[in-house]
Amino acid sequence: MAEESPVLTEARGAVLVITINRPEARNSMNKAAAEAMGAALDRLDADSDLSVGVITGTGKGFSAGMDLKGFAAGEFPIAGDRGFGGIAQRSARKPLIAAVEGFALAGGLEVALACDLIVAARGARLGIPEVKRSLVAAAGALLRLPQTLPRTIAMELALTGEPMPAERAYELGLVNRLTEPGEALTAALELAQTIAANGPLALAATKRIMVEAADWQQSEFFDRQQEIVAPVMSSEDAREGAVAFAEKRPPEWKGR
Repeated sequence: MAEESPVLTEARGAVLVITINRPEARNSMNKAAAEAMGAALDRLDADSDLSVGVITGTGKGFSAGMDLKGFAAGEFPIAGDRGFGGIAQRSARKPLIAAVEGFALAGGLEVALACDLIVAARGARLGIPEVKRSLVAAAGALLRLPQTLPRTIAMELALTGEPMPAERAYELGLVNRLTEPGEALTAALELAQTIAANGPLALAATKRIMVEAADWQQSEFFDRQQEIVAPVMSSEDAREGAVAFAEKRPPEWKGR
């Protein structure tokens, strides 16, 4: 019997559900999982019928991070220029939502942080315990946590290695929506459907600007934004959005 893929994908309308599928290893990322994640994001980016991705995990948790057994054997869970887990260094071009149950720890939290939004269930634990193993959270957490959390809180997470409850992460703005246990994926899909109802060209452009603008000088912001916005504003979808509004009907997007 063929071995099941370490990452599963399922299209639900305009939403691609990407499931880390290594429950026997707490959904830790090995080389095969990283490459499969990268392939899933390639699919999301390339398929014009897909607008949003949701990443979740099989079983009791989202992901415990790097597969330490593989690491000890000299294996690194990196996929090309997408980096750790097939996502940490170069995420999807389209919006991504992490649906977290149980735990998102070490590289598992870094996979979630590479998404644009996080939905988490009550009782889930989020943290970067790498220092407890004399490792460094080098897959984006040390960059992204201080951008979202107060610096002192991010520093405490990084230096103590102790996890933060999802409830506290929600209070601090790291988590967008808090659910009851077992409901994170359902809530993430509801959020994804709300996003996917919008123009796909506008979604991709909006995400690109918000991600890239952090590196822009204030004096160049509007010029660089215009380069991204102009093709969207002159697209068939932009006209369709205006006409649909005037005609009081749902728009029919074509992605062009």
